[in-house]
Amino acid sequence: MKMQWVISTLGMILISMSLSAQVVSKDSVNMLKQQKEAIEVSKKLNDQKLELAKLENQLADKTKEVEKTAEQAQKSADENGKAAEKLTGDAQDKKLSKRASKSASSAQKDAKRARKAADNLASLQKDIESLKSKIAEGESKLASMPGNSVSNNR
Repeated sequence: MKMQWVISTLGMILISMSLSAQVVSKDSVNMLKQQKEAIEVSKKLNDQKLELAKLENQLADKTKEVEKTAEQAQKSADENGKAAEKLTGDAQDKKLSKRASKSASSAQKDAKRARKAADNLASLQKDIESLKSKIAEGESKLASMPGNSVSNNR
């Protein structure tokens, strides 16, 4: 009788230990999953920050390019105006006509280049703003994650 009681007591202890071990294990697994998600969000944030830095470095070059192409377009337009003025004085001069045509073509190409440069700059600025908002979202998501030790180490 005592032997049966000892065996049943040991059996109950083993069953209760295995059940409590499973609960701890589930909690541990959930915590690890949360940490994994936090690490993934943190990695994505770092990648976005690197991309932002790269785009911001391009911003100065694009701004200079816009200024340069706008200046060249204005210069070409002025030259075109002068060539057109000379041509109005002598409309039958073949040489002046050819110069006016070439300067008009040059002015058109330079204006197109200036528009493209301005569009590229606007697109770059839009990309930068979009990336900044994504980074802000990611940081707030990371900060709001429960049991997140990664956000404290930023």
